[in-house]
Amino acid sequence: MSAVLLCARYEVLLAVRSRWLQLFAVVFAALALIVASAGYILSGGYGLQDFARTAASLVQLVLLIVPLTAISFGALALTPERGTAELLFAQPVSRTRILAGRYLGLLVSLWAAQAIGFGLAGLVVQGQAGPGGLGAFLVVVTVSLVLTAVFLSIAAMIAQTGAARRARVLAVALVVWFVAVVLYDVAMLGVASLFRSGTASRLLITAVLVNPVDAARTVALMAVEGTAAFGAASLALLRFTGGAGMAILLASTSLLAWGIVPLLVAARRLARADL
Repeated sequence: MSAVLLCARYEVLLAVRSRWLQLFAVVFAALALIVASAGYILSGGYGLQDFARTAASLVQLVLLIVPLTAISFGALALTPERGTAELLFAQPVSRTRILAGRYLGLLVSLWAAQAIGFGLAGLVVQGQAGPGGLGAFLVVVTVSLVLTAVFLSIAAMIAQTGAARRARVLAVALVVWFVAVVLYDVAMLGVASLFRSGTASRLLITAVLVNPVDAARTVALMAVEGTAAFGAASLALLRFTGGAGMAILLASTSLLAWGIVPLLVAARRLARADL
């Protein structure tokens, strides 16, 4: 465990010095503040939304920015480099522990950057609108942290492809992000249009629970807005899963699987790689 923590500390030090991570923290905080005030701006008013409205508005920002940052940052950091990788993995520590430590360090670093953004936005909202709806805001924060772990795990799996170059790994990571966040839903809607209503509904609901981005959206919106989060689609989801609690449980299980399985695959690939 000391080896894992040592690798994690090393990765945190590298991440803290990274201008990309610093930029992400600043941009994320700025976007969170903009989102907090966007509702009243669009309605012709001024001031900040409360925590509940801010949480609902932040969901789409989290689903777009957080996976992109986690998968790109993780792909670049975890791709083995010639020379550096040979020296690192020549140490008397198993490759699995080194990967676990580096993953943990990157995860803590990304979490810290997001905590700065959410924290600054939360302090401003608290000062202007009060603590109402704080629970919903904390749900969105939790979903953001979980989604970071999921896409960092996917990045680790993509990065462990032998002697792959960073540019190639980053390109694959961006394609995976685009498919998961943008293309997947469009493709599933197209496939579902080929079937009858009942079959199409079951297909779409299963697709939502399988995709980590959609699963995160389901958990966040149902926790923040309740069973009316998706309008008429909520009724189909609740019938299919057997209730709101089961829907959240299934979506959470999907996220847990996406966070663990790719990391195990990455460890297996790394153990067999010829570096």
